[in-house]
Amino acid sequence: MTSGDGPRTGALHLAASWLTVVPVPQPRSAPDARDGTRVIAVVPVLGLIIGTLTAAISFGFGFTELPHLVTGALCVAFLALISRGMHLDGLADTADGLGCYGAPERVRAVMRSGDVGPFGAATLALALLLQAAAIGALAGDHRWFAIAFAVFLGRIAVVVACRRGLPSANPDGFGALVAGTARTSVVVWLLFAAAAAGGAGWLDPPAAEFSGSAAVRAVVAVAAVAAFATVFTRHCARRIGGVSGDVLGATLELSTTLALVLLLL
Repeated sequence: MTSGDGPRTGALHLAASWLTVVPVPQPRSAPDARDGTRVIAVVPVLGLIIGTLTAAISFGFGFTELPHLVTGALCVAFLALISRGMHLDGLADTADGLGCYGAPERVRAVMRSGDVGPFGAATLALALLLQAAAIGALAGDHRWFAIAFAVFLGRIAVVVACRRGLPSANPDGFGALVAGTARTSVVVWLLFAAAAAGGAGWLDPPAAEFSGSAAVRAVVAVAAVAAFATVFTRHCARRIGGVSGDVLGATLELSTTLALVLLLL
């Protein structure tokens, strides 16, 4: 990315440099709102890649004697590592902020304090436990598509969270770059996810015959994640004054957890 009228860094490249530990060259100039729009539009692509890698890791551990819960925990550790733990940090900060009393200014101050309070610690522990247990159970049933799909849906939830109409809670930071930037990309990615859910009938787990129940579970997961991300971010905007990078991280983690649990049903 360069300023002014120069060539801009590719959107996926920029998203990887912002949101992962992948050692890609960093942009040479400060990002702007145009970059934020482009990044949010391709975040689900990162979800597809990261989800596929997570499923591959769970598949590989299937050749060992590790308990399923340990396999799930190692996959969760990979997800935290690939994102530098920023989404988990956002989940903890958002839980602490929503758990306090006061005006939006007070909530934002709590979220930016950097400390993890009781609400944040409890929410973080529960989310990690549920994710590890769910991924382990899915891996034990050879449901690698479901693992990848849940990670993918968590990233689609970020696009929903950046939909038009939700302001940024802060004048700076990641939220200021991406809040309200998603328009057609919300519809496009939700339709893509609904179409991809049909693949669950053949791939969740891999089978010679189509499973209608697996496809229905996947479609329900798409609808539930879309509804949750919409309601949760609207609530955050009311309590915090808008969305922020922390809110986006919380939305991603909670949506991924929700998808994993629903796909287990």
